[in-house]
Amino acid sequence: MASYTAPLRDMRFVLYELMEGDRLTDLPGYEEFTRDLIDPILEEAGKIAAEVLHPLNRSGDEEGCTLENGVVRTPTGFPEAYALFREGGWTALSCDPDYGGQGAPHMVDTLISEMICSANLSFGMYPGLSHGAYAALRHHGTHELKDTFLPKLVDGTWSGTMCLTEPQCGTDLGLLRTKADPQDDGSYRLTGTKIFISAGEHDLTENIVHLVLARLPDAPKGIKGISLFVVPKYVPDDNGGVGARNGVQCASIEHKMGIKASSTCVLNFDDATGWLVGAPHKGMRAMFTMMNAARLAVGVQGLGLAEASYQGAVEYARERVQGRALTGAKAPDKAADPILVHPDVRRMLLTQRATVEGCRALAAWVARALDEQTRHPDPVQRQEAEDFVALMTPIVKALLTDMGFETTNHGVQVFGGHGYIREHGMEQYVRDARIAQIYEGTNGIQALDLVGRKLPANAGRSLRFFFHPVSAYIEAKMEVDALAPFVMPLAKAFTRLQQATAQVARTGMANPDEAGAAASDYLRLFGLTALAYLWTRMAEVALPHVGTDDPDGFYAAKVATARFFMERMLPQSGALFSQVMAGGESMMAFDDAAF
Repeated sequence: MASYTAPLRDMRFVLYELMEGDRLTDLPGYEEFTRDLIDPILEEAGKIAAEVLHPLNRSGDEEGCTLENGVVRTPTGFPEAYALFREGGWTALSCDPDYGGQGAPHMVDTLISEMICSANLSFGMYPGLSHGAYAALRHHGTHELKDTFLPKLVDGTWSGTMCLTEPQCGTDLGLLRTKADPQDDGSYRLTGTKIFISAGEHDLTENIVHLVLARLPDAPKGIKGISLFVVPKYVPDDNGGVGARNGVQCASIEHKMGIKASSTCVLNFDDATGWLVGAPHKGMRAMFTMMNAARLAVGVQGLGLAEASYQGAVEYARERVQGRALTGAKAPDKAADPILVHPDVRRMLLTQRATVEGCRALAAWVARALDEQTRHPDPVQRQEAEDFVALMTPIVKALLTDMGFETTNHGVQVFGGHGYIREHGMEQYVRDARIAQIYEGTNGIQALDLVGRKLPANAGRSLRFFFHPVSAYIEAKMEVDALAPFVMPLAKAFTRLQQATAQVARTGMANPDEAGAAASDYLRLFGLTALAYLWTRMAEVALPHVGTDDPDGFYAAKVATARFFMERMLPQSGALFSQVMAGGESMMAFDDAAF
């Protein structure tokens, strides 16, 4: 059975050495978050992930959730684990202290989220959805709604969901039919059906707070007529506790490929009492607050599963003996050599490692910008950080989940037939990872969002906050001999990205199908270039320590992994560039009848 240990050494490298996490204390509200506070939090999170959550991962997958008489039961051990998780304050970690939260930085919360996803993604879905509901209510709810729901969401006694999808509409939310009728007391009665609702019904909390998209009677057609409502499973009583049962019921749960211990529900709303969140017909604005946070979180899901798969693959490659090294026996005292000696196994392991460590740096970079967006005293800095986060959100969601799925598949391949069976737990990572490429907007939708919205937004203003620092860095480091193996490949990839950006903008304005045809390849090219920039910076940080201050070889391994990324993974940018520049005629001109 696979095991998991939180990669605290690399997390600290990213947090403190790469992203200068010690400077978080300069941001208002983060003054107390020094290393002396952060390090014990990370260590304790690692223990809970490894000792409490991970042991329930396989059993939860095998048992799954059950539905009886409208009540969903989570797998054995989940209620007890959630109670421990909640009592430890983990649901409140990054929440506003005004509502009982601890106010931790986004960077710290991102690293802890990775641990939870590595250890038990299904479990992590429950508090993860609650945090999304918390974010939407905090930003768009009235003071009364905030006071009623936020303290309970923060302390974890209540949980949350986001209810968007209906049988006839997924990505195209303009087609939704759920109705909301206003009542004399200021509330609304909602009627309709929502599907694919993660954590829509379960036995972990005393109440579930649904954030529901619906239409008012006078709503315009399409997405301009959508409003957002908060609809609890139990209507709060006069004291803010659990009151009468509301008109929302779980009709069924989905039987899925993965994340089987996460309840995915069909919910029927039948004259359910709810309250408007934000302005009428402006529900998409409020929902995107939740969706954007969720998209970053889903990217971290891909990263977390990739890390878990890598750990399992490395352990197996050290222990499994098969064949001899091509250059002669490396373990002559054994019947065969460990498979770690074989070039193709090393290729897969290093691809996993370079993916995981690069994606961790990318997630932390965007989380650092989130901290600046919410806490920096300078409004100009806050706006620049917001633009950067908006630009990078679809990239983080799509790149980390695509690469996460690829990485978990490498883990199975390292195990061979033993990876394909349940015993070692590697195949579960593949099944669990697959959904992350689909929900919260498929990765194809993320690519369209990047080229169709984020690139042209505000006359391309957001691009400056990636292109300018990367360009300046390349120019500043071009003459540093020690960095040449990293800066030169980065410079080539960056040039391709610049040219591809101009191509997408030019052809997309004339024919939107051209931008759509290029979108997924362009996003991948952008993501690889971002990873190349971060790997160059990581090599720059690590190089001075190699051989002088590196007793465990950590920095030497970091530089060696950076070299592998540049030589064996970044060259994909050349093919992606060619695909973008080829245009979309070969796919769009194909006869529909020939499919």
